Amino acid sequence: MAVITISRQFGAGGITLGKMIAESLGYTFADSNIIQRVAKEANVSTHWVESFEKEAGSKLSRFISSMVSKRWLDRVLADERGYLDEKIYLDYLVLIIAQFADEGDVVILGRGSQYILDDHPDAVHIQLVDEFENRVKFIMEHYEMPRNKAERLVGNEDRRRVSLYKRLGKSDYENPQLYHMVLNMGRLDLETARDMVCNLVEHKVKLNPA
Repeated sequence: MAVITISRQFGAGGITLGKMIAESLGYTFADSNIIQRVAKEANVSTHWVESFEKEAGSKLSRFISSMVSKRWLDRVLADERGYLDEKIYLDYLVLIIAQFADEGDVVILGRGSQYILDDHPDAVHIQLVDEFENRVKFIMEHYEMPRNKAERLVGNEDRRRVSLYKRLGKSDYENPQLYHMVLNMGRLDLETARDMVCNLVEHKVKLNPA
């Protein structure tokens, strides 16, 4: 049983590679289902969580959170409508990623999971990196997106990633010492990267059987 976390620069192929690894190993791929569990726990819509993940950390969301009084928040939390702010989101995120890890045999995409599961004995932490231009081309080719839109998307997602790590109180997310393996996707094809990760995981499982 193992837990694989994939931290990546946006456009380095994290979703594609994560799904390939999960399929090869027969593991669960945890990405959108993390959103579903956060929504369920917070009693809000998945659309709200998706929108919140895109906007959390911005000046607007911090302003909105600062305007919410505790009395109003307590009332809303007791209501069926639910509520989400940065602190609640992060609390649920840590809880749910830990739940996925406890269930085991899972590939967890991003969301600071390499920090949340830093000391987990069954965790294998992977980081994907690539040049900006290569990442733009990857988005263009895999999502049929024009260059100008792909460039904006990669730039925006890079900033959002930095914002999430700041909210987690982390700034060393590019430190290779955090990871079992760092893959330069500009020098590897997806199939080779998949095989490298699967071989590492299988070796770890043999050394530390459940």
